[in-house]
Amino acid sequence: MILTGRAVLLVALGLAALALTGLPEYLLAWGVACLAVFLVDWLLTPAPSRLVVQRAPLGSVRLSQQARTRLTVTNPGRRTVRGMLRDAWQPSAGARPNRHALLLPPGESVRLTTRLHPTRRGHRSTDWVTVRLTGPLRLTSRQFSAPVAGVLRVLPEFRSRRHLPSRLARLREMDGRAAVNVRGPGTEFDSLREYVQGDDVRAIDWRATARRQELVVRTWRPERDRRILVVVDTSRLAAARLGGEPRLDAQIEAALLLTALATSAGDRVDLVAVDAQVRARASEHKGPAALSAVAEALGPLDARLVEPDWPLVARLVRGTLSQRGLVVVLTAIEPAALESGLLDVVAALAGTHQVLVAGALDPGATALTRARAEVADLFTAAAAEQAGAERAEVARLLRTGGTRVLECAPEELAPGVADAYLALKAAGRL
Repeated sequence: MILTGRAVLLVALGLAALALTGLPEYLLAWGVACLAVFLVDWLLTPAPSRLVVQRAPLGSVRLSQQARTRLTVTNPGRRTVRGMLRDAWQPSAGARPNRHALLLPPGESVRLTTRLHPTRRGHRSTDWVTVRLTGPLRLTSRQFSAPVAGVLRVLPEFRSRRHLPSRLARLREMDGRAAVNVRGPGTEFDSLREYVQGDDVRAIDWRATARRQELVVRTWRPERDRRILVVVDTSRLAAARLGGEPRLDAQIEAALLLTALATSAGDRVDLVAVDAQVRARASEHKGPAALSAVAEALGPLDARLVEPDWPLVARLVRGTLSQRGLVVVLTAIEPAALESGLLDVVAALAGTHQVLVAGALDPGATALTRARAEVADLFTAAAAEQAGAERAEVARLLRTGGTRVLECAPEELAPGVADAYLALKAAGRL
């Protein structure tokens, strides 16, 4: 039994009467009368456990978007129910408002909508649905809680989408739809067209010219259906906060933009997220379905405070790519990479595949090198400069083994990886 504000007011009236009359017997009688009224009101309150509560299926939503969850409440009893329903979720689901008033006649149903404003990606789940019904005198309430399953899949925000149109325009130029291509490494035959003044005479197709009785030239485009494997490091290196977000978020944005761009170019993208073990995989998808699969795989990922297993990455690459392809490793380019074996693994992969190692730099470290106000700042700046020199040495060693290395600010990592992919494709190195 739960007492409402009206019940408290009713008891307070008895205390006020006692203060005026000064008769203790009156207080005892008033208390017995209140208890009797409360008991009658509670017995007349419908049981909230008899209500039927169902939740509509939930889909997925991006982190910057809003979602709605709908509950259908049915009253199978013979009396009207009134009260309050609370649809509880994880705090990061951002359910507000999650309390709904109930006034449901017998045999009827009502739909209640809760807006969700998620603040974290991943799977956001429900807590409990609590129903509190008040009696006809509104002096007491009955309460019942039960789990009503519901999971909202919150996908990464994909802020780097704004860089996609400009990269697609460059891709169309490379693909021959906005400019003429010349045959070279990494190209394949596209189509035949009439000769125009200025074309390379070596591109003339003499057989087609003989058939048409006019000069015809071949056009070429970058090879399609290339294999790309994106390796996302989810170890302790990805847990470092760069600005207001972990390094893993910048790596996820880079993986999404590269997937969207490469699938538009007709290439095939596979993804694996790994630290000491494989955390997520996305493969065997082409076209627009590849981006959805990658987003679904990356959505629930969180960095783990473990060391990366780079020999495991090497085995995954060899098991996934049976022919030459592009391997994009999204990790931190730190001196610790030498101890964990990144250098040896990347050098071995570079002999078979084109390897790109991309990492996001800490903006705070750059700011530390510029601090000169106090004597203590000089020591801090010297330490930051030394750390930068060690990272530069790691990058130099990676380049010596034939690996392409990219280091940039977190917000520039995604477009930087996309530009590196376009440069490799234009050079015919995929």
